[in-house]
Amino acid sequence: MTLPDENGPEAGAAGASDEAGGTETGLENALASAQAEARQAKEQQLRAFAELENFRKRSLRDIEQARKYALEKFAGELIGVKDSLEMALAAQGGQAGSAVLAGVEATLKLLGASFEKAGITEVVPTGEPFNPEFHEAMVAQPSTDLPPNSVLQVIQKGYLLNGRLLRPARVIVSREP
Repeated sequence: MTLPDENGPEAGAAGASDEAGGTETGLENALASAQAEARQAKEQQLRAFAELENFRKRSLRDIEQARKYALEKFAGELIGVKDSLEMALAAQGGQAGSAVLAGVEATLKLLGASFEKAGITEVVPTGEPFNPEFHEAMVAQPSTDLPPNSVLQVIQKGYLLNGRLLRPARVIVSREP
C-alpha cells in the first residue's frame, strides 16, 4: 500500500506551477535584458550620429576658415608693396603729367581692386575712439579738437582680411591738454 503524499495531489500541481512561473520569470528577465540592450544600442547609435554630425560641421568650418584666410601671408607681403607705392605718390608732391606717377596711380588702383576682391580692407580710424584690437598707439598728443583716447592721425594704415586683423593701424592718440 502506498501512502498518499503528505502534501497531496495539490502539492504536485503547485510544484509544476512554480516551474512555469520560473520559466515565466526567466522570460521576463530575458525580455528586460533585451530591451536594455536595445536602449543601449540606440543610445550608442545616436551618439555616433551626433559625433559624425559634429565632425562634419567642424570640417566645413575648417574648410571655410582655410578658404577665407589662405591669403593671409601673401596679403601681408602685398601690404608693404601698397605702402611703398603710396609713399612714391606722396613723394611726387602732386606733380601731374609724369608717366611714372600715372603708372604708380594705375598700379595702386589695380592693387586696391585686388584687395577688395580678396576681402582685404583698410583700417583708417582718424577721429574714431582708440581701439587696441585694431590700432597701435605710437604717440599721445594733447588735443582740444577730439575727446581723449581718440585717433588724431594715422601714421600707417591697418588692414583686415575678412574681418581678421592683418596689421594694426599705427596712430597718434589724443590726450587731455
